[in-house]
Amino acid sequence: MTADTVYAAGGVVWRVVEGKLRILLIHRTKYRDITLPKGKVDPGESLAETAAREIHEETGIKVSLGAPVGVSRYHLPSKREKVVHYWAAEATETAIRASSFVPNREIAALEWRSPKKALKLLSYPVDIDILERFLALREGDPPRTFPVVVLRHGKALGREDWDGKDGDRPLTVRGKRQASALVGQLQAFGVQQVLSSPAVRCVKTVAPFAAAAGRKVEFCRNISEEAWDDGSADVRRVIGERVRSRRPVVLVSHRPVLPTILSEVVLATGTLPGMLAKAPPLEPAGYSVLHVSADAPGSGVLAIETFTPAL
Repeated sequence: MTADTVYAAGGVVWRVVEGKLRILLIHRTKYRDITLPKGKVDPGESLAETAAREIHEETGIKVSLGAPVGVSRYHLPSKREKVVHYWAAEATETAIRASSFVPNREIAALEWRSPKKALKLLSYPVDIDILERFLALREGDPPRTFPVVVLRHGKALGREDWDGKDGDRPLTVRGKRQASALVGQLQAFGVQQVLSSPAVRCVKTVAPFAAAAGRKVEFCRNISEEAWDDGSADVRRVIGERVRSRRPVVLVSHRPVLPTILSEVVLATGTLPGMLAKAPPLEPAGYSVLHVSADAPGSGVLAIETFTPAL
């Protein structure tokens, strides 16, 4: 990110009513326009966190992010460039009923519209382009997905600086900061299940998120470096179970094991192998989000995103 650029994030919020797709539009009070929910990144916040937060603040609806939709770029009156990242975001009936939205100084009204009508009502070409990209994700069908998050553990003490068992190596101070920073990011994608290598550095990387989300860290030796080294790891079974469950999950593992985990997700979902080119090697505390169709998991990964830790 550069100082001359304003970064923001938002989403195409959608629902299905009586079998028909509806898109959420917002009427902004100050600008008297109709647009998609979005807002600027707060200091120390990831783009994904911004998107989920801004959607909630502007609409009152809590969402989990789905597949990425696209990025819009335009210049502000100040001549600075504004870059906005968008995700698909399903509004569940439970979330809509829980919303406490009332018209306010920022948002005058919300309305649900058909895609065709939404395209006509949106005030800006950049928003129209984003909605068109959203509709193209599943050729007009709702892009209902669940995430498989593949996470590399945070920065750990080096092997040369540790006298105990390798599995007991702790996170460094930087690694602990990285673990704390992951909390909001994993929450933005609605992770519900936490699978981790039993190694301390993996468990401690995801422990802050698990505590915040009220989730249990499930130890999984099959994705551990120890099992990988001795040839006993059964990554295929683990991934097959996760894909069949269609439950948002994070798997925390080690650098040597990560390519196999990603490959098995590709295999289990019937995705073309070339899709992995979109998932570069992960740095400590980096992660890839593979968005899988919840309606047809065997139809291939819809999108892959890779996130690099800022710390």
